[in-house]
Amino acid sequence: MPAAIPDKQQSVVVGAERILIADDQEQVLVALEMLLHRYGFSTATVMHPARVMRALETQEFHAVLMDLNYTRDTIGGGEGLELVSRIRSRDSLLPVMVMTAWSSVDLAVEAMRRGASDFVQKPWDNEELVQKLRDQLSQAQQRRRKQRLCELEMQEARAIHDRALPKELPAIPSYEVAAFTQPLQLVGGDYYTVASIDDRHTALCIADVAGKGLPGALLMSSLQAATRPLLEQNLAPRELCSRLNRLLCEVTPADKFVSLFYAVLDCAEDCLTYCNAGHNPPWLMHSDGSGTELESTGVVLGQFPDWSFEQKCVQIRSGDLLLLFTDGLTEASNAGEEPYGEWRLNRVACRNRARSADDLMQVLLRSVAEYCDGHFQDDTTVIVLKHE
Repeated sequence: MPAAIPDKQQSVVVGAERILIADDQEQVLVALEMLLHRYGFSTATVMHPARVMRALETQEFHAVLMDLNYTRDTIGGGEGLELVSRIRSRDSLLPVMVMTAWSSVDLAVEAMRRGASDFVQKPWDNEELVQKLRDQLSQAQQRRRKQRLCELEMQEARAIHDRALPKELPAIPSYEVAAFTQPLQLVGGDYYTVASIDDRHTALCIADVAGKGLPGALLMSSLQAATRPLLEQNLAPRELCSRLNRLLCEVTPADKFVSLFYAVLDCAEDCLTYCNAGHNPPWLMHSDGSGTELESTGVVLGQFPDWSFEQKCVQIRSGDLLLLFTDGLTEASNAGEEPYGEWRLNRVACRNRARSADDLMQVLLRSVAEYCDGHFQDDTTVIVLKHE
């Protein structure tokens, strides 16, 4: 057995693809370095599997060429297999080529199952090894290029998504209002707006598109585009929902729908006129701690074009609090998969009803985040309206 040599780094071509080689035999490392240098690659070597992850965390490599059997586990390949899994968890696109003996083909197959890109049997054929490495590098380059394009597209989608939401909330005489939305992914299917119609009327709208990510965001964008011109017409809530519904029925797939709550607040009369199209019932909490659910007055949007919606009116008294939310808030679950629930939301709101609208919103969001340990399962949106 040759004497152990320290891990080393060697680069022979500036800008060349850099390969990390891992093997516990010095003669194998030397042979592979000579081979790869001859074909224009730069290399770094390590002799212990534990140092592979350290090298990947501190330096940039284009591929890993590694043995599956090490001195601590010369038969089962356990260290090598575990290393493949760890590399793949860290970087899903980095090429990982494994090397194993002729008698260990089953081990190589297991390595492929765990995420290895390809394998080479020892003793290896030089041309075959280099060709396989080149193929993996080429494929990885294409995958990373596609990933970058997808990331750019998602960033543009997020910018469009953000522009669809209010930049700032209007001032409402005798009322405080606060709002927050958080998509589960880069973009989401929740929508809200708070918009002044005239000096005494303010529109409040919250909606939840069935589906997450880009599909939900695309339908949400259609909803926002259809809603904006209707808000300017000061329509009755039932009429606005009817028109929205007919428009959405033309573009909504059969397996999708939109739940929506739309209300108009008359701050001079302290009257809220609303239409609830299958949305989570907002909670109107009074200063004495009692409350009222603003229940559904119609079906979800996007499925029944001829549906006739109804509307209701509620009086808002001094000190009253209105909570509007999507189910991402109440369905956030703890480690035992128990959802947060509306009763917890109402309890926390009741205990903190003396706070300002913005402070109360922050308390609610912290309460839910702590309950689910920050692992939300859906897009989350909340609006808090408080009569001063």
